[in-house]
Amino acid sequence: MVLLDISIVNVAIPSIQRNLNASYGQVQLVIALYSLAYAVVLITGGRLGDIYGRKRLFILGMCGFTLASAACGFAQSPEMLVGSRVVQGVMAALMYPQVLSVIQVTFPVRQRAGAFAALGAVIGLASITGPLLGGFIIQANLFGLDWRPIFLVNLPVGIASVTGALLLLKETRSPDAPRLDIPGVVLVSVGLGMVIYPLIEGRDLGWPAWAFACMAAAVPLLVAFALYERRRTRAQNSPLVDTSLFQHRSFVAGLLVAIGMFAAIPAFFLTFSLTLQIGLGFTALAAGIASFPFALGSMLTSTASARLAPRLGRNILSLGAGVLVVGAIGVIATLRLAGTALQGWQLAPALLVCGLGLGLFIAPLVNIVLAAVPVRSAGSASGIYTTVLQFGNALGIALVGVVLFGFLASNADRAAGDAANATLNPQLQALHLPAPAIARFDAAFTTCFHDRANASDPTVTPASCTRAQQQAPPTGNAPATPSLVARLQAVFQQAGLEALKRDFVASAQPAIGFSVAGWALAFLLVPFLPRQMASRGGPAGAH
Repeated sequence: MVLLDISIVNVAIPSIQRNLNASYGQVQLVIALYSLAYAVVLITGGRLGDIYGRKRLFILGMCGFTLASAACGFAQSPEMLVGSRVVQGVMAALMYPQVLSVIQVTFPVRQRAGAFAALGAVIGLASITGPLLGGFIIQANLFGLDWRPIFLVNLPVGIASVTGALLLLKETRSPDAPRLDIPGVVLVSVGLGMVIYPLIEGRDLGWPAWAFACMAAAVPLLVAFALYERRRTRAQNSPLVDTSLFQHRSFVAGLLVAIGMFAAIPAFFLTFSLTLQIGLGFTALAAGIASFPFALGSMLTSTASARLAPRLGRNILSLGAGVLVVGAIGVIATLRLAGTALQGWQLAPALLVCGLGLGLFIAPLVNIVLAAVPVRSAGSASGIYTTVLQFGNALGIALVGVVLFGFLASNADRAAGDAANATLNPQLQALHLPAPAIARFDAAFTTCFHDRANASDPTVTPASCTRAQQQAPPTGNAPATPSLVARLQAVFQQAGLEALKRDFVASAQPAIGFSVAGWALAFLLVPFLPRQMASRGGPAGAH
């Protein structure tokens, strides 16, 4: 439930936009703030379970997650959906750490590796099947609810999980649990929020001064957090983040590898989903099916990586990141070659390669990152790693939004000109309009598309588009007939769709290049990691 609700939303973006009249920035918030809320509360959620009981916190988190899912499913506005997603993320952070802790304290050492392997399989399945499952749910349009069942499906699962927890789980808590670090939670939550929120909302609001001021103010706040946590670490006063872990260069490198890798993954799928559905007109189901080769490749190598990792050590990460980069470059090349005539099957070879690389990388990463961490600090290190991973998700979504929508705006004039030459002008000529009229309509169309691509809210029709479609075609002394006006509007609409396709195909390539850069960064940092993976089986299983 926790991980599926990250990936499943990608294919629902166009449906949510249409149904709630949401802006691109608001839809990004729906995705990013879930990950951000999950990230900043995750360590605290684990501590609350240690203090007050893991069964109690699991049930509390699951009940809250289920209720928040209902609020998402019945949201009546973008603001309500965004707020409900934040609550979902907080409740996920209360619930998920208890799963890891319960496995740790319930299973004997000889069975623990198998339990964590089962958990890892569930994690991988949830992460990569979200787009396909979301596509099926939206295509089915259950009870006429469109995108809403992707959240409402959590209700029966949540009820069953709470019932199972009440009947089957035994209450456990830590006898020497550290105290809560409330100031640390507040500092890091506000600091990270002041980075992510302006990045997402800045474009929609025209990059106001407060957005840059907010990001600048986040720097001293995060520095204050680091100094505060270092003081608590030295005093052994239950710090939220054990700063002594950052003395291990390989651990720091591992966190940078995780940020590069996991910032690029949701950025790739956000770009992929928007391009296929909004740009090329794929249905949600068709977009989900198109992504299936990625899931298939990941499943194949995730299984194999368990056998290869002990022999290859960190080299398996280099292999995985390298294959992933090659696959992503293949996606870019496919977009460039196929253009607006792209079919889903044409992406299959490159996406399969991407999935093979991801499967080799994801499964062994955490154990290799934690290999140089002392056993006594493994739990804290796992919590920091998972938090950084989720922050990377949120950061990647925020940054790729800046990249993708920036290129959509800058490429708009070229896309409109190409569409006018290929579609608009020939059809206007077929209507026997005089050359001056065609030139006037061409200019009006280009202005309309430019204004729409640069608008902060794509759901609002710019005034230039309204004027363009209302222009009466000159037909000599006779008035324009209704059929001619209707035909002209249809020509404008067809040309607009062609321009949108061209704009997205051109802009998706540098946006996917952002993901390539993240995966290349991970590849370059792998040599700084320990050569072999951690031998312990417990906290290192915390994906």
